[in-house]
Amino acid sequence: MGAISSLFGYLLNALYSVFNNYGIAIIIFSIILRIILIPITVKQQKSLKKSAELQEEMKEIQRKYKNNPEKLNQETIDLYKREKLSPFAGCFSSIIQIVIILSVFWLVSQPLTYMKKLDVSVINDYKSQLQQDGEQSTYTEIAIINKFGSEDERVSLNMDFLGLDLSKVPSSNLNDWTVYIIPLLYVISSVLSIKINNIMNSKKKSDKKAITDGSNTNVQNEPSELEAMEAMNKNMMYMMPLMSVFIAFIAPLGLALYWFISNVLVIIEKLIIDAYMKHKEEKQNV
Repeated sequence: MGAISSLFGYLLNALYSVFNNYGIAIIIFSIILRIILIPITVKQQKSLKKSAELQEEMKEIQRKYKNNPEKLNQETIDLYKREKLSPFAGCFSSIIQIVIILSVFWLVSQPLTYMKKLDVSVINDYKSQLQQDGEQSTYTEIAIINKFGSEDERVSLNMDFLGLDLSKVPSSNLNDWTVYIIPLLYVISSVLSIKINNIMNSKKKSDKKAITDGSNTNVQNEPSELEAMEAMNKNMMYMMPLMSVFIAFIAPLGLALYWFISNVLVIIEKLIIDAYMKHKEEKQNV
């Protein structure tokens, strides 16, 4: 994780040197990262769409070989191979998200180490000064920036963004209402993203039902492995925002800003990719 945080730090620091504002740098950083991740997002959506299309075939295999587990497993593997589909596509995307969440968390928690690439001896000297002054903080490097940034350019970061101090941690500033603005926007964007996902999935299921209704009357109503995988992805879809909200509450506001901007970009991205795939499918069916 540290290596990825360090890599992200080079990009964030380059953007900061251009805009001289931590908030703007994080927003541009979020946009660039989402652009880099577009191929993974497209591949994931294609995999999920393909999985949905294979559900009926999967149910037929389950019905046919329900008393022969060995044959059922083999036929399932053959189906995945034939369709060039990985059953772990959704899990891979979730793992990537978790890695990025933790890497960005470390980046904004230790900006002097990962962003400014400051020598550890300098950081330790300032840590000693904080201890001598009797000051303790969960995020020592943020405390160094706030206390010594005006005196030493090496530990200076402009964290004022539209009147909000991105160095503040909500859990340590409960009486400051401004610390809740960005996390609240993040929660709203997460709820909106989940609702859009549910609407898209419901529409796809309803379209699929309209096409296949009555064509497979012999197929039993047993949950397929693909449906189980879909349920797991759905649980992950709800779990990720909940986990992120908790982390945003105990992390500097810079992290919540990154997540909020990323959420907005993901929503736009999903709508565009879904519209493109739908248009492409309609074109192929003409």
